[in-house]
Amino acid sequence: MNILLFGGTIEGRTLALWLRDQNIPFQISVATEYGGELLDGDISAHVGRFSEAEMEDYLRRGRFTHVVDATHPYAHLVTASIAQACRNTGLPLLRLVRDGDIKGNWLTAVDAKDAAARLQSMEGNIMLTTGSKELDAFALPDLRERCFPRVLPTRESLDRCLTLGFPAKQVICMQGPFSQELNLALIRQFHIRVLVTKATGAAGGFWDKVEAAREASCALLVIGRPVHEEGLSLEGVQEAILRWREEA
Repeated sequence: MNILLFGGTIEGRTLALWLRDQNIPFQISVATEYGGELLDGDISAHVGRFSEAEMEDYLRRGRFTHVVDATHPYAHLVTASIAQACRNTGLPLLRLVRDGDIKGNWLTAVDAKDAAARLQSMEGNIMLTTGSKELDAFALPDLRERCFPRVLPTRESLDRCLTLGFPAKQVICMQGPFSQELNLALIRQFHIRVLVTKATGAAGGFWDKVEAAREASCALLVIGRPVHEEGLSLEGVQEAILRWREEA
């Protein structure tokens, strides 16, 4: 048994520690150097993004027997590539998914561009907690001056914010997830009127943002997940892996 685990997420790191403690052979793959740095010191990772053909080749060359996809719920293109590579190589695949449908009394948008369009009719400062990849949607002349992007503490993330023209004094570089108290403090510190987030679930600190926005009487704008996914919880994936080991 030899598992290839995709995931620089919280669940991916948790699962990597669990696999190590269970003495189950595995390799974890993360997209960025920063994702590798967040792993426990004795866990090495493959760092870098794969094309679909490269992924398929890596699965074959690594002599993996099983695959677990613990990538981010908004990384739907990566998830699709992993599924296709597993179909092409005949390898069994588990998809780890976060909390299911997240519904509540807040504003919604279908994607970053839709969120930016909604923000143009809303007043006050905006905190963007959607990551750096889709910041270009919010980099509009009449919008970015009000935006406070909260991104990972990496040079790549900071450079992207500055290149897109967001004021340097408004860029918040921090590693999450964040507590309700810290979210609330940032909202109050920067006089935020609208908090923009993705429906990342409890593992991504979603509910702490919800409660902080509610306490501060701050509007919450949630970008929905790109696709509805079927899969297993972290505990469900662990149980399935133990069954794999029994069958091996």
